[in-house]
Amino acid sequence: MKKISRIHVLLFPLAVLFAMLMIPVGSAAQVSISVSFAPPALPVYEQPPCPGDGYIWTPGYWSYDNDIDDYYWVPGTWVMAPEPDYYWTPPYWAFENGIFMFHDGYWGPEVGFYGGIDYGFGYPGDGFYGGRWQQGRFFYNREVTNVNTTVIKNVYVQNVVHKTVVNRVSYNGDGGVNARPNAAQEAAARARHLPPAQAQVQHVRQARQVQQLRASVNQGKPSVAATDKPNTFQGRGIVGAKEAGAPYHPPANRAANRGNRPAGQPENNNARPENNPRANNNARPENNRPENNARPENNGRPATAVHPNDLPPRERPAPMNGNAMGNQKSQQRQQQLEAKQEQQRQKLQQKQDQEHQKMQRQGADQAKTQQMEQRHQQQTQKLEQKQEQQRAKAQPKQQEQKQNQSRQQKEKEKEQRPPSLN
Repeated sequence: MKKISRIHVLLFPLAVLFAMLMIPVGSAAQVSISVSFAPPALPVYEQPPCPGDGYIWTPGYWSYDNDIDDYYWVPGTWVMAPEPDYYWTPPYWAFENGIFMFHDGYWGPEVGFYGGIDYGFGYPGDGFYGGRWQQGRFFYNREVTNVNTTVIKNVYVQNVVHKTVVNRVSYNGDGGVNARPNAAQEAAARARHLPPAQAQVQHVRQARQVQQLRASVNQGKPSVAATDKPNTFQGRGIVGAKEAGAPYHPPANRAANRGNRPAGQPENNNARPENNPRANNNARPENNRPENNARPENNGRPATAVHPNDLPPRERPAPMNGNAMGNQKSQQRQQQLEAKQEQQRQKLQQKQDQEHQKMQRQGADQAKTQQMEQRHQQQTQKLEQKQEQQRAKAQPKQQEQKQNQSRQQKEKEKEQRPPSLN
């Protein structure tokens, strides 16, 4: 029996390698992990409102974590495009030669093949109808996207044919969606494209740490199905699933899947995209980042921020008591400062993402990558110091307002006292 087990262990990597060789040319380079059992169906959920101009919807999907032998849900979210005129091609699972293989998503000038999976919100399984680029600006199709037109004016309406029978299955192939890439989609996969943005990489990493997003826990109905921005899993911007796409019953012996990865692939590749060197320029060398060794497990952030997205959330000062009008003005100024600082962070993050993508295309070695990360860390620390100074400068004004309000309150109380008590 032990001899047979050894033979099975030896043969499985060969089977995976054979399956990879049989994948169509248009998608072969994007495979990053294989699993022996099917992912859950796509949950039913609503799309949160678009947070601002330039954000593009990236639908939620099931990823897989080898460390816990379980699928976990990566919530759909709005993401800033890495470059103008670039669209998102979602990732997808495909059942190929007896194995479920994960194909990574990417940014490119055309939407490629994503398995025929109906992700909704402009991704019906073939192409994208959620919006289009015009002269460097992204215009949103109100028919299929949730956009507040009082905030975002660049919208249009294009009717999209809705399927009478909605298929919630989340994988391509036997038992799933029967679709094959056409010539244009294969060309899109071979053309120049960019990997997921740093915000998306961190979004996946954060989702992996949330126990409620594991399929064995939520039974296909995640408590956080979508968010208005990446890495935001609490607050008003999150949307929970209405229901599971179909009943989900994970196999009792999920651990049997451990090791079902292409030969040479490191553990937990799909759960940690930063450690996944992809053949088609679909990832940057994240494993060279110093925060991978310094990141505490309790919050997923490095001890020293290397990129703006690693910076901790800003703490909002407590509102002042007293004058309601003064409080309102103070809150408006605070919100303006927060919005300004958030724009500064996003601007620097996008610049650093572009440098990562350039390094990846050039095939930079570890030494150059480390030099770039050190430069990014210095830029991020400089930005953090600048923003701390901005907040400190605003603090005296708030303190002065608080003192004035306290003085006015005392004078008012004194006026209301009987003359005998004054």
